[in-house]
Parts: sequence; structure tokens; C-alpha cells
Amino acid sequence: MKRSLLLVALLVLLGTAGMAQKKSKKDYLITISTPQGTMRLVLFEDTPKHRENFLKLVKDKFYDGTTFHRVIDGFMIQGGDPNSKDDDPHNDGAGSPGKTIPAEILPHHKHVYGALAAARMGDQMNPKRESSGSQFYLVENQEGVPFLDNQYTVYGQVIDGLSVIDKIAEQPKDYRDRPTTDIKMKVTADKMPKKKITKLYGYRYE
Repeated sequence: MKRSLLLVALLVLLGTAGMAQKKSKKDYLITISTPQGTMRLVLFEDTPKHRENFLKLVKDKFYDGTTFHRVIDGFMIQGGDPNSKDDDPHNDGAGSPGKTIPAEILPHHKHVYGALAAARMGDQMNPKRESSGSQFYLVENQEGVPFLDNQYTVYGQVIDGLSVIDKIAEQPKDYRDRPTTDIKMKVTADKMPKKKITKLYGYRYE
């Protein structure tokens, strides 16, 4: 009797583990709308802390009205600072939601064209390489920026609208790389079948 109970318990545990490992058939499609056009992204499932944080900020409409406050043609565009919502352009880049996210730096997530990565403070002040609670950047260099690999957390990828990154990076800017005209964004997240995302945008899940 005891053996039977043990066997049943073991089977239940194995079944639960199998269900936990089973990947969802749906994903969130992230849409970033700007005056220069629309970009669509996916968030990686193996960077769960960054994924969860980003989705919560989107749900709370945190990003709506923030700007891409730093753009460098041939490199990247950076945004997501709550300070960029106010009328003082000089504090852009210094804001945060009051928290950081533990690093999830994975060697197979590279800084390729269109990669979504988390901004952060430098190593001297931030030896654990914890990410900003909201600021992010999108890689604009079509050859990628491999010198940033394994330095910052890459947690998503633009799968549609890559040319919009280029348009934003080419905008006139001041000596601090801040666009002279605000590039405001609106960000939404829509859950849909992964097969539909693949069909519409060609992105293939592993």
C-alpha cells in the first residue's frame, strides 16, 4: 500500500514538473509607437525578471509619454526615463522608477541589430550590473555592437519596424545626444498565439 502511495506521489510530481517545463503557446507582442513609425518586439522568456518588469510598466502605462532621450546614429537609441515626461530636458537620463532589476546577462543573447537591452549605471557604482528599473535601449547598428555583449542584459528583440530605429537615430540632436524635438512613445502589449506572431512577422521561437 505504501509503495503504491509513493508511486502515485512520484507520478504526480513528475507530471507537475512536466507541466512547469512546458512552454506557453502564447506570447506578448510589444508595440512601440513613435512619430517616426511603429516597432514591434518580443521579450525573451529566459530573462523573466526583466520581462515581468517591462510588462508591468507597459500595463501601468508608465512608458506612455516618455521619450527616446538619447540617440546615437550607428549605435543605439535609448528611452524609458520618467524624467523625460517633464519640461526640463536637462534631467533626461537621470530618472528611474526607484528600483533596479538584478542582472540576467546570458551569453546567447547578443547585441544584434534591433536587440532590446537594459540601461544601467557603470561597473564602479554598480558592480553587480543591475539594470535600470525602466530605461532601455535598442541597438541601431546593423552589424550589432558585440563589445557590449555580456556587459548588459539583453531581454528582447525588435521583429518588425527595424527601419524606425534608424529614423529615430538620424534625428537632429544637441551636444548631449538628446533629440532637439521630443520623440515620444506609446507602448502596448497584446497577448497572441506564438504561431500567429511567427506568421505575421517571421520570428521563430526556439
